[in-house]
Amino acid sequence: MKFIVISGGVVSGIGKGVTTASLAFLLKSRGHKVTPVKIDMYLNVDAGTIRPQEHGEVFVTHDGVETDQDLGHYERFLHENLTRENYITTGQIYQEVIRRERSFEYDGEDVEAIPHVTDEIIRRLILAGETHDSEIVLVELGGTVGEYQNGIFFEATRIYKLRHPNDLIHIHVTYLPFLANVGELKSKPAQTSVHILNGMGIQPDVIIARSEEPVDKKRLDRVALFCNIDPARIYSAPNLKSIYEVPLLFHKEGSHLATNCLKLLGLKLGPHSNLDIWQKFIDTQKKNGKKVKVAVVGKYFATGDYKLSDSYVSVVEAVKHASWKLKVNSEMVWIDSEEIEKKGTEILQGYDGIIVPQGWGSRGTEGKIKTIQFAREEKIPYLGLCFGMQMATIEFGRNVLGLKKANTEEVDPKSPYKVIHIMENQKEYLAKKQYGGTIRLGAWPCVVKKGTKLEYAYKRYGARKDSPWFQPNPLSIHQSQITNHQLLIYERHRHRYEFNNSFRAKYEENGFIISGASPDSELVEAIELKNHPFFVGTQFHPEYLSRPLSPHPIFLSFIEAIVSK
Repeated sequence: MKFIVISGGVVSGIGKGVTTASLAFLLKSRGHKVTPVKIDMYLNVDAGTIRPQEHGEVFVTHDGVETDQDLGHYERFLHENLTRENYITTGQIYQEVIRRERSFEYDGEDVEAIPHVTDEIIRRLILAGETHDSEIVLVELGGTVGEYQNGIFFEATRIYKLRHPNDLIHIHVTYLPFLANVGELKSKPAQTSVHILNGMGIQPDVIIARSEEPVDKKRLDRVALFCNIDPARIYSAPNLKSIYEVPLLFHKEGSHLATNCLKLLGLKLGPHSNLDIWQKFIDTQKKNGKKVKVAVVGKYFATGDYKLSDSYVSVVEAVKHASWKLKVNSEMVWIDSEEIEKKGTEILQGYDGIIVPQGWGSRGTEGKIKTIQFAREEKIPYLGLCFGMQMATIEFGRNVLGLKKANTEEVDPKSPYKVIHIMENQKEYLAKKQYGGTIRLGAWPCVVKKGTKLEYAYKRYGARKDSPWFQPNPLSIHQSQITNHQLLIYERHRHRYEFNNSFRAKYEENGFIISGASPDSELVEAIELKNHPFFVGTQFHPEYLSRPLSPHPIFLSFIEAIVSK
């Protein structure tokens, strides 16, 4: 088994995840079995309890692990479902080391960072490769070189290379800032980050030079000289219009990145495949079609004085995938639901479609409900994702059924009409404050009702049986077999509250369609409305399964409805 370690320098957020995903794609296209691993330096056991503004979107795998958003990039580029073995945190490592110490598995030794913590890190990396039967494991180290909290992971990779010098290479993604006042790129920060690596006993084999503009030969040569590396193994990586152009950049830039990595690891250089398909996909992005505006109404945009889209990155990518497939130019605009509470729905005028994505807690919920009422009454295509489905249920209850104080139990436990309530098996977890990893997670089966917009979406745009939404959860015992020709899908979940079935008959009698339900019909998985161009809400997260070459059917139908309106 071979390892490629990807680290970052100078600043966070420079693209280690996209670099890892792109290289994994290129190596796979050369015929090698690969799997990527993301290591987060947090003491959290998983990403589930971290605020989105702190860490970006929580991405959920098919087997139900709450992970870093980079795993979403990995899945989208590789077109593969990853598992819990592809995500490691400091908390997981220390938790296992302490468990083993308490179980006397170290036979009375002093338990120390080296070798016990580093050996556990190495064991987990090998396990990831074995689980996926991989020839090459790509390891993305979170954070930035020089931080005190990630040093133990760098040390683990140094130790592994010392033991297996031909089986591990190190790629360093660094940054060359452009200083407008002097009008040039500066290489000193990149040199410094490599020098910090050298001080840890690590010499990078490849350098990715990130920048706003292409890095010229003079500066690349300077980085090569001062970082003691062959210029042929330094790659200029300027900002591009789309992250999906990065694999082709690394394929065309000088000597191919994948080729260099395979040579360094002593692996065969097979011919590339699927790059033509990827190139066609890139070309479709550049064909400007009809322009539409989509409002994404959420509450996890603000961080200080800035607005970020990272909290909903899978939603963003899913809209892009569907838009490019249908040759539509979609402009997404972030609107804070609290702004709608203050200013009213007038700020939603002029939008062609509205999405209300996931969320938790009471803040901003009234703004979301007003948004949904506006979309329903004005016949604007609407897509509600998880919390967005729950808010749509509340809005319909209040304004159509006359249940004026309808709410979710999460927001108002004293509401006389808790149309969304806590799932029965979740009550004990909440009582014991067991929040981490206890909610309904991963892929669960859903039976799609015949004659609905939901069925239309999957049958028109997602009929291939190898599509990710037809793949069961590998750990689940709920692999239901549905007869009488009903469509069965498997979509990923992340929630603790559900539709209250005691109100189900009243809703359905008034045009509220339960278009998707669990095989036993106990859990409502999707809803839609009659006499509306497109009003669909899902308890699951279809955005997690959208891929560049196979956009998710629900997002395709949403964009189609916008264009057809």
